[in-house]
Amino acid sequence: MAGFLAAFALIGGCGNQAASLPAELPGEEIKTGAFSANASLHDPFIIEGEDGLFYCYGSHMTAATTADLKTFKMWGDGVKENNPIYDNLIEEPFDAFAFVGKNSDKWYSVWAPSVIYNETTKEYVMYFCTTSSYIMSDLCYATSKEIGGPYHYQGTVLYSGFTKPNAPKTNYYEIMGEDKMVRERYINVAGFNNQYYPNAIDPAMFYDKDKRLWMVYGSWSGGIFLLELDPNTNEPIHPETDDENEVDRYFGKRLVGGFHHAIEGPYIHYDEGSGYYYLFLSYGQLQQMGGYQIRVFRSNKPDGVYTDASGSTLGINGDLNHFEDYGTKLMGNYSLPSLAQTYMAPGGQSTFVSDNKLYIVYHQRFKKMDEYHEPRVHQMAINKEGWPCIFPFATNGETLSETGYRKGDLDGTVYLLDHGLAIDAKVNEAVECEFADGQIKGGLTGTYTIEEGTNFADITIDNVTYHGVLVEMIDEAGNNTFCFSGIGDNNHSLWGVKYLQNRDEA
Repeated sequence: MAGFLAAFALIGGCGNQAASLPAELPGEEIKTGAFSANASLHDPFIIEGEDGLFYCYGSHMTAATTADLKTFKMWGDGVKENNPIYDNLIEEPFDAFAFVGKNSDKWYSVWAPSVIYNETTKEYVMYFCTTSSYIMSDLCYATSKEIGGPYHYQGTVLYSGFTKPNAPKTNYYEIMGEDKMVRERYINVAGFNNQYYPNAIDPAMFYDKDKRLWMVYGSWSGGIFLLELDPNTNEPIHPETDDENEVDRYFGKRLVGGFHHAIEGPYIHYDEGSGYYYLFLSYGQLQQMGGYQIRVFRSNKPDGVYTDASGSTLGINGDLNHFEDYGTKLMGNYSLPSLAQTYMAPGGQSTFVSDNKLYIVYHQRFKKMDEYHEPRVHQMAINKEGWPCIFPFATNGETLSETGYRKGDLDGTVYLLDHGLAIDAKVNEAVECEFADGQIKGGLTGTYTIEEGTNFADITIDNVTYHGVLVEMIDEAGNNTFCFSGIGDNNHSLWGVKYLQNRDEA
């Protein structure tokens, strides 16, 4: 256990001891309950402030704060001049929209912000995108001395969707030189070659282990791309073109995807404990019934190669006709016995660390609520194979046990939920199983083991072993639960939930 805590400091804490694990609740119905964040933000990004609050920014110029990562207070909403997030974005001469113009609703689109504290300039930098079509977009940035803004628009650094006639309106020739004709590389008979080059949206920044600053971005189109940033200027550092390694001087390095497959919302998290860079992505279409979901790849270098739990990558030369088989699926549509709503289309994710705990924030839709969505925060932990595992319920102050668990702690009724690999509207339902003496019976059959004195456990179903993490947590209805979250080399994630009696009664 000591080695585990040392290796994975991100998931340490003052958890409950194994001896205090509550007994199974006999003969009583599970309480069901709903969860409300009291806010609606798309593509949420959270950064922790020195004032103890968490600042959450989202698409369409939305902003909220939260103290407990459960309920949010909105303070910015709507692409309008008096929105306090920015002080000069929605005003003449509308420089951030000079190339893309307005969208089909005849207004400006401001999407997918992310914020980082620039350790060189000692200011907060917000990257975001403006867009008017599925290929015509910009990456912009704004700065502020305060985490809550207002942010001052500073410039546009990257463009997509250009053609030869409108390329002079971008910085293309400034970067590539006058002798580099646009049609040589980026234009085909249909216009901008979006099958191979990116849509410049969904930016997210991160520092690598050497404190180099990077930006990952992209959506559908030509895939997910990476550029290093100059910390002194917040501008991209454009590499030399290397087609063999899928590096383009203007757009940077392609990490995964291409040919307009449904992959977007990239975010890279560097984990000091495991030494891996984790590339989180949203697959599918973001509507409630569009199969939207969260997947992950990893690499030991910021610029890849990024592989999934099966050891595969999703480069432009990969089998993109079956792209749903690539990428480890962490979460999709699901229901659990204590949830009053069926949870649909999670995605638009990013991660953050607070109090040595690793969290993921994303937007969540619901089966009974059309396209309404809320921000949701779950804690994650890194399993013994070095993969992030999302805990089944919204975070509620849970911590990992310092002393771990013992053989038999999982015995009893456990609801198992396999998130599968499908990209569709199907809901993954929990299956009731009985755990006893290392054997699983009921809706699924298999075996399980607990690595005594740690938080690690393995569950094997149909010859696939899911390496996971155990945690006690309170669900959305207030039930005490004992949970398992694991990853298999088939790229599936498996959750297990055992409902417990109240601790006061244990």
